Amino acid sequence: MNKTAIAAIQSAVLLACCTISLVTALPAADLLTIDSASVKVGIDREKGGAITWLSSDTYRNNIVNIADPGRLIQQSYYAGRSLDRTSDGQSKSWSPWPWNPIQGGGVGSSGNTGTWARVTVFEKREDGLYSETIPKLWDMADEEADAVMRQWTTLEPGMDGVVCVRCEFQAMRQEGDRWGDARMSPQEVPACYFTRNFSTVRSYLGDGKWRAEHQPPGPPWGQAQPPQKAMAMFEVTGQGVAIFSPTSTQSWNFGPHGGGLSDDPAAGPCMHVAPIDRILLGYRSIYRYRYWLVVGNETEIAARLELLWNQYASETSQLLAPQP
Repeated sequence: MNKTAIAAIQSAVLLACCTISLVTALPAADLLTIDSASVKVGIDREKGGAITWLSSDTYRNNIVNIADPGRLIQQSYYAGRSLDRTSDGQSKSWSPWPWNPIQGGGVGSSGNTGTWARVTVFEKREDGLYSETIPKLWDMADEEADAVMRQWTTLEPGMDGVVCVRCEFQAMRQEGDRWGDARMSPQEVPACYFTRNFSTVRSYLGDGKWRAEHQPPGPPWGQAQPPQKAMAMFEVTGQGVAIFSPTSTQSWNFGPHGGGLSDDPAAGPCMHVAPIDRILLGYRSIYRYRYWLVVGNETEIAARLELLWNQYASETSQLLAPQP
């Protein structure tokens, strides 16, 4: 066998080895999704295990704004007193600030858009999606919170266009830490950010009726009190997304951020809505609640919200082992 043939064989073997290495080194999918004929939802390993994808059969683009760790559809909690920690690297834009672990990650420092939270479990199961996350404190660029977030994302049985999300938050703060004892604090159940083109905001009143809500770009956000614990946002063709959060007990935050009507999930302008509960979240508290995401046009969403209200209106959150 001549030298040219030997070199060709060696090159082929080297290429094959490299190919095998690349194949075995490929990571598991960072985006896990489940879908039905009418809705698709996904969670992202690289973005804290939060919901980063939501679309419908008639609006196939992603509705979720994913521009930075503070966006997404995600868990966010507050406890303790507000502190000025700028000497430790706290963002000047978010100082003073309380203990605020969020699922996405920490606020960006100069030159970046933030740091994403660490996901420890990330699974697609027969009944849906599951993730466990070590959240980060929002006001710091890269500080993990003493806490764990768990999330179960499923399709609501027997309901087209409806996603059910079950959340569990376990606080594991050290007693006597700098944030101090538990205080009655607002909790976002959950925090939702959608693309800016979903700019028409309505509260659902029941019996197919809606109330228009108006708010100039924020923050600060506007406040609304939807009587049936549901608000929706619609784009120009009439397609919409609604959040039903029966465990909310306070006025909801909502409003646009930035101008224009961008449909880009990575753009700065967005729409925000957050149902609010208010609880005493202690050092070792476990807090659980559920919410539902609904897609479709106004008529479809209203019908789906009626079904949800009839079935889950009396649902409450759970707060276990609260400690001051």
